[in-house]
Amino acid sequence: MDHYLVFGHPVRHSKSPFIHTLFARQTQQTLEYGLAEPAIDGFAAALQHFFAQGGKGCNVTVPFKEQAFTLVDQLSPRAKRAGAVNTIKLTDDGVLLGDNTDGAGLVADLTSHGVTLTGQRILLLGAGGAARGALAPLLAEQPTELVIANRTHSKAEQLAAEFHDLGTVSACSYEQLTGTFDLIINSTSASLQGELPPLAATLIHADIAIYDMMYGATDTAFIGWAKQHGARRTMDGLGMLVEQAAEAFTIWRGIRPGTKQVLRELKRNLGSI
Repeated sequence: MDHYLVFGHPVRHSKSPFIHTLFARQTQQTLEYGLAEPAIDGFAAALQHFFAQGGKGCNVTVPFKEQAFTLVDQLSPRAKRAGAVNTIKLTDDGVLLGDNTDGAGLVADLTSHGVTLTGQRILLLGAGGAARGALAPLLAEQPTELVIANRTHSKAEQLAAEFHDLGTVSACSYEQLTGTFDLIINSTSASLQGELPPLAATLIHADIAIYDMMYGATDTAFIGWAKQHGARRTMDGLGMLVEQAAEAFTIWRGIRPGTKQVLRELKRNLGSI
């Protein structure tokens, strides 16, 4: 049987085994999918051991995505752009291929919610690995402008400079954000701690779309805050999780699973898995 797993620290909360088990059942693929939580300094050895023992592929989550980027033999164009790897496949000729499915998963989920990206003004909060993975796929949709805001302004500036060849992208401090945005995407992990990015409530309006890459059994702190200030259209990152997993499954198995039924099952069981 082919073996897959997700590396992370911590990783016990991961929904990936649940998702990939449903994908395998749906597509009649025979595989096992598990969890691995190596020590922070033990990822490289754990990854090598997994593939030496016959592993076929893996997902990589926080905090190992940037490290995975340096450990694979070959990078997909989108992984190169992101500077981070969240999916690794062992090819038939023994090459470890690193890919990044996060941005594709985000765009697929936004599209499934009917959110228009082309010609829109988008605000991306955060300048870490999650933002890096999202930028190229978002800019490929040709928004009018994409603004990156981050607590450390220099990181946002660096990211904007790195991706400016793909579209109109700029950096701005939280305090200096002005104008009307059509979509705000929170790529920070603040919601995991129940905290909020330092965003002015005046940026929220009734027609804005709000997206938090984090998720939970109830509204994240950011979504709850946005609703309080009049946002009527809010989405969390659960759909992105399923969509990026479907992209990874396709890379591994060569068959694309459907996501709607799996997302429904995940929402139904979120509190118990």
